[in-house]
Amino acid sequence: MELNLWAIAGIVLVAAMTFYLGHRSSRFASSTHDFLVARRTVRSRRNAAAISGEYLSAASFLGVAGIVLKDGADGLWYPIGFTAGYLALMLFVAAPLRRSGAYTLPDFLEARLGSVVLRRCATVFVVVIGILYLVPQLQGAGLALGTVLPVPWWVGALTVMVLVLVNVLAGGMRAVTVVQAFQYWLKLFALAVPAFVLCAVFVAGGHSGPAGSLGSPAPPTFAADTTVKIETDVRLRVNTVTPVQVRLPGQTDERMVVWAKGATEQVAKGSQLRFAAGTPVPTVSDAVASNADWLRPGGDGVSDLLQTYSLLLATFLGTMGLPHVLVRFYTNPDGKAARRTAVHVLLLLGLFYLFPTLLGAMSRMYVPQLLVTGQTDAAVLRLPNAVVPGFTGDLLTGVVMAGAFAAFISTSSGLLVSIAGVVSTDLFKGRVRDFRWAAALVSVAPAGLALMMRSTDLSLSVGMSFALAASTFSPLLVLGIWWRKLTWPGAMAGMIVGGGLVLGLLVVNTVSRYTGGWAPWLANQPALVTVPLAFAVTIIVSLATRSGRPADVNAVMLRLHAPDPLGFMRDRAVARFGQVESRHRAGRGRHRK
Repeated sequence: MELNLWAIAGIVLVAAMTFYLGHRSSRFASSTHDFLVARRTVRSRRNAAAISGEYLSAASFLGVAGIVLKDGADGLWYPIGFTAGYLALMLFVAAPLRRSGAYTLPDFLEARLGSVVLRRCATVFVVVIGILYLVPQLQGAGLALGTVLPVPWWVGALTVMVLVLVNVLAGGMRAVTVVQAFQYWLKLFALAVPAFVLCAVFVAGGHSGPAGSLGSPAPPTFAADTTVKIETDVRLRVNTVTPVQVRLPGQTDERMVVWAKGATEQVAKGSQLRFAAGTPVPTVSDAVASNADWLRPGGDGVSDLLQTYSLLLATFLGTMGLPHVLVRFYTNPDGKAARRTAVHVLLLLGLFYLFPTLLGAMSRMYVPQLLVTGQTDAAVLRLPNAVVPGFTGDLLTGVVMAGAFAAFISTSSGLLVSIAGVVSTDLFKGRVRDFRWAAALVSVAPAGLALMMRSTDLSLSVGMSFALAASTFSPLLVLGIWWRKLTWPGAMAGMIVGGGLVLGLLVVNTVSRYTGGWAPWLANQPALVTVPLAFAVTIIVSLATRSGRPADVNAVMLRLHAPDPLGFMRDRAVARFGQVESRHRAGRGRHRK
């Protein structure tokens, strides 16, 4: 691996700016009211940038381009679903959630349904969702650093975790808000500039890459003699008779092998494959081989169609159940500001997702060898040097690398703050030092899992977190805000059934990946079954347990839906968190539109 000094400079710059902005903001954080919700004085536009900064994770920055490279038109459903989720959040959840006066998602459920047991159950699922979402961020950091620097992949994972932990310990939500807002614009810059430069080179080169034109129905081909090193065990689908020089792990000699058309070849980690110029590119077994199929949406068969619908349902409803997204709406001063924030987020996300989609399409023409290794998430990092080798490519790679690390840090920061806030207020006494202890303890689990688990496509692994959020908290939020007959036994039953099914299918899917990939599509995208089932169980059990309705349901519903100027909104138990005098200081912050 050739050392890229520009990539190192990009990483150092992001780390330095993250530490500086976090340290500067943390000087004003003195109570848990600051650590949890930044005193509820974050203005709409800054909050929208901060939400976009933490929401645009490794799955967005790296994973979307990788999915487009591998799946083509079907991969576009990911950015569509990621963005459309905020439409549902804006219409049904944002303003009432803020008017509830809660500090965390479990705190909202207790305020609505009056059950401590339900709150404890919700705490467990918040922690599980947060950890599942953190793991691919750390794996993405390892992939990114290992792609441009000669270091083991775990170095990137631990670097991000340590940097995030330092910022969160210093100032919690108060510290990370400015950092995340800055990092959104950095990520947009880090993709937009390379996209414009590479598109200019592409147009000047005659609208075709070395692997062939996307308009050609044939699979991509190797433009020159190409050596590919396999980093993880892969199953390759051979599209035509393919001669290849193979060097097995631990051996020094190569041998010529001819793969038959239509065969599926198992290639072990550490193998080296050498293809002659003009050879059609073999693809990992779940990738789209020919460009004609790559351009055509819909896939093959009913199972692909059902999987697409399941993905859309998970991303559309899962966004409103992600703890690190919801906690940011608690930082708005009122319900109107929360709804305005969601509108701004839609605009910011729509602008951002133009660029990874474009870079993913270009990757198929310039770095088709990633379809052999299966590391398609590295497409954005490999593309600049493939299009413009030399100084310009190294410089653009450094810019992309800076944006990638900003993505890992901003999302990980939001996740760690949301989990630590829930743990510190539900399992401890809610003091500042409890928040810090919770953050330190919570950071250990995702770091350990990231080091032990086999990495997979970032968008796919994050998609499972969306499915879990959609199957647990989405029914509770929609029904809790809009249906007064909801009871705490019904809410708990729906959450356990929906969440338990998703976690069970996650185990099945993980075992399947290690034992030959035998699991059906439902294990990979379960939301189409688990979400309707969770809603149904919640409604049926609620109708059967009328005694579980809170006595003050009318007052609570009035507070959730009454317009802000009427003054029904009340923040919950501020005196419980940190210093009592924070109640007086909390109202001093000014809010600008």
